[in-house]
Amino acid sequence: MHIENTLIKSLEKKLDKLSLDMEKMKLAEYVDLLEHTKKLLYINFISGVARGLGIAVGFTVLGALLIYLLRWLLVLNIPVIGGFIAEIIKIVQLRLGS
Repeated sequence: MHIENTLIKSLEKKLDKLSLDMEKMKLAEYVDLLEHTKKLLYINFISGVARGLGIAVGFTVLGALLIYLLRWLLVLNIPVIGGFIAEIIKIVQLRLGS
């Protein structure tokens, strides 16, 4: 009888812990979201737009920084780097001209 009570109390504690963990995971909200397909599609669409916008802005900023750095290196007129950048500029101008 005593062993059974101890076992039941142990199971109750584990069940309470499992219930608390499931609440922390917000499992009910996740299942609710899976049941509402339109809401799930809307959330995924908005997150995709936000990611695309973030990538575009990030690439623009990094590209601008790279161009600024290359212009700065060209102004320094370092022989090896300056010649390399001049070659790149010639290649780009040839491609754009034809």
